[in-house]
Amino acid sequence: MAKSNHIPHTKKKYKLQRKDIAGWCIMLPTIILFTFFVWEPLLESVRLSLYTAKGIRLEEFVGFDNYLRVFRHPDFMDAMFNTFKYIFWSLLIGFFVPIIIAMFISETVHFKSFFRIGVYLPNIMPGMATVMMWVYFFTPGKTGVLNILLDKIGIMPMEWLNNPKFTIPLIVLTMTWRGAGATALIYMASISNINPELYEAATIDGAGIIQRIKNITAPSIFSLGKTLLILQIIAVFQILYEPLVLKNGGPNNASISIMLLVYNYAFRDYNYPMAAALSVIVCIILVILSGLYFKLTKSKER
Repeated sequence: MAKSNHIPHTKKKYKLQRKDIAGWCIMLPTIILFTFFVWEPLLESVRLSLYTAKGIRLEEFVGFDNYLRVFRHPDFMDAMFNTFKYIFWSLLIGFFVPIIIAMFISETVHFKSFFRIGVYLPNIMPGMATVMMWVYFFTPGKTGVLNILLDKIGIMPMEWLNNPKFTIPLIVLTMTWRGAGATALIYMASISNINPELYEAATIDGAGIIQRIKNITAPSIFSLGKTLLILQIIAVFQILYEPLVLKNGGPNNASISIMLLVYNYAFRDYNYPMAAALSVIVCIILVILSGLYFKLTKSKER
């Protein structure tokens, strides 16, 4: 009896070990790539931020002097404030637009596939090409596409991006135009998993489209929306080429973002230690925001 109990136990342990080895072998390429492309550059940025450098060659250890120089830089507060403005406008415009699109396409009876393809088409275009296209739309004077259309209905040309009040909302509008379709498809996939009997029962009870969305669709995609919310905040916090191409951070720093400031440090001023220091600050802020978000949502779920 002792032998029969001991032998199966040994075989079970051996099978678990083989399963673990197979799992690690499958994950090993991803772990290596993740370490090489994420953790190694991150640790190197932390190291670079603590030194002075000539080009990319480290010279003298200065501790946190580069961080202090970043905080004292006149553009830092503008970039930080503008970045949170980007987040605000992206949540006000970009977060709700995909949800609305997904809900109404899901409620559509005819040409549903046509609308799905239509909303996704802007995502096919490369991001830089999209931004350059919108440059021609927002060109001030009588040569911009939007001003030409306004002229046809008798409205004077507008300055668009040259007006500091409109710069960030218009940049967010271009981002939403390009990215809303892909996010809407994610919401539509989630909505398609809802039990259709719920909609049938609601329709029999006389519920209209607004009531079905409010009582069935919205609660069902709430969990997905929380995940996409934090992903959107992280993505918008790293906005770079839109303000760079459209206005190069202008007018008068009205659209400069925190990542555009990193770009300016590195590729305009060739001050790589300050660029690394600001990158580390951005990383810390994103970790804090993510932790705060998950703590708040976890307490609400309880």
